[in-house]
Amino acid sequence: MQKITLLGSTGSIGRSALDVISRHPDAYQVFALTANSNVELLVAQCQQFRPAVAVIKDDTLVDQLAERLQALSLATVVLSGEAGLCQVSNANEVDTVLAAIVGAAGLEPTLAAVKSGKRVLLANKESLVMAGGLFMDAVATNGCTLLPIDSEHNAIFQCLPRNFGPLAEVGVERILLTASGGPFRTTPLEQLLSVTPDQACAHPNWSMGRKISVDSATMMNKGLELIEACWLFDAKPEQVQVVIHPQSVIHSMVQYTDGSVLAQMGNPDMRTPIAHALAWPSRIDSGVEPLDLFAVARLDFEPPDLRRFPCLRLAMQAAEAGNTMAAVVNAANEVAVEAFLQERIGYMAIAEVIEATVERVAMPVAKDLETVKAVDLQARAKAAEVIVRGRQTIGVPLAGLEPAP
Repeated sequence: MQKITLLGSTGSIGRSALDVISRHPDAYQVFALTANSNVELLVAQCQQFRPAVAVIKDDTLVDQLAERLQALSLATVVLSGEAGLCQVSNANEVDTVLAAIVGAAGLEPTLAAVKSGKRVLLANKESLVMAGGLFMDAVATNGCTLLPIDSEHNAIFQCLPRNFGPLAEVGVERILLTASGGPFRTTPLEQLLSVTPDQACAHPNWSMGRKISVDSATMMNKGLELIEACWLFDAKPEQVQVVIHPQSVIHSMVQYTDGSVLAQMGNPDMRTPIAHALAWPSRIDSGVEPLDLFAVARLDFEPPDLRRFPCLRLAMQAAEAGNTMAAVVNAANEVAVEAFLQERIGYMAIAEVIEATVERVAMPVAKDLETVKAVDLQARAKAAEVIVRGRQTIGVPLAGLEPAP
C-alpha cells in the first residue's frame, strides 16, 4: 500500500491522479491533499479520500477549511502555507509525492520530497526549469526515485532502456519532443493581436488549467519541457528537437543511432502517464479508452515556426545559456500570462514582456537555491514594471502590449 501526498490536488493533473487512485483502493492511500485556494473542491476531495492532512497554501483560508472539515466530522488535520506543503512532502508516513503544483510555487515542496528520499512523481516542470542542477544533484544525493508525469517526458522515459545511463552509451541520437501546436497553429499572424484569453485556453486536444493552456498556445510550455528534458535525461539542448504533431497521439519519441525511432502512443489523457508512474515498473488500469488507430487515420508532423512562437525561441535560448536565464524566463512568463488572463495585456505581449525582462535582469550561475529565488523575485518585479510602464519602459514599438479589444 503506497501512501501518497498529492501536491496540487485541485488542479487538472491532481484531479486526474485522484481518478486513477480511486480505481485502485487496495494499492494506494491518500495521506495528504493540498490546494492553493480552492476550498470547495478540496473539502469535497477530503470527504471522498479521507486524508490524514489537508494543506491550503493561502493562509487566509485555513480557518474556513478547518471549519468546513469539522462540520463534516472529518479528522483531517489542516495545515497552511509553504511550510505546510513541505511538511506533508517529507512526512515519514509518505512513500510517494505527486508534485502537480503549477509554477514556481511547487519548487520548495517538491525539493523537500526529493531531499527526504521519497518516490517523486514530477509534473511540476518549473522545479527543473528554475533549479535543474541543484534539483538533480539532490535526487542523486538522497536516493530519490524520480518519475516524470508530463506526458512527453513520461513517453521519453518509456522509450528509453530501463536504468539507462548517458544517452550516447545507450545509442540515443536525439529526443523528439512532440507538441500539438495549440489552438493558433494555423491562425494568420495578424489575427494573433486580437486573441482573447478564452480563445487561448481552448486547446484542441487536452483539457488543462488556464495558465498551462496559455503556455501551450504560445508554446512556452514546450520550451520549458525542452529545458526539463535536458535535466531529466542528461541531454544537451541540441539533442532535443521539438516536433509539431497536431493529433497529440504520439507523445514523444527517441531516435537511436541504428536508425530506430521508438514512440509512445495513446489518447491525449493525463491519466495514462500518471498511472504509469504510480505503478512503475508495473502497469495498472488508468481508465483511459484504448487508442483507435483507424479513427486517428493519419499522423502529421511539422517543424515549429519560431516567428509564430517566440516564447519557444526564448526558452530554447535559455536552455543554451546554462545560467539562471531559464528561471528569469519562467518568472517573467508567469507574470505576463497572469496579466494576459486578466486582460491587462494582449496575447502577443507575453513574449515581448519576457524578452524585455531578460534584457534587464542579471543572470548568475545557480550556485544555490537562494540565488535562484533571488533571481526569480527580481525577474517578477521587472516583468511587472515592464507591463505597467509599457512602451516607455521597453523603448521600442510593441503592438502586443495593447490589451486585447
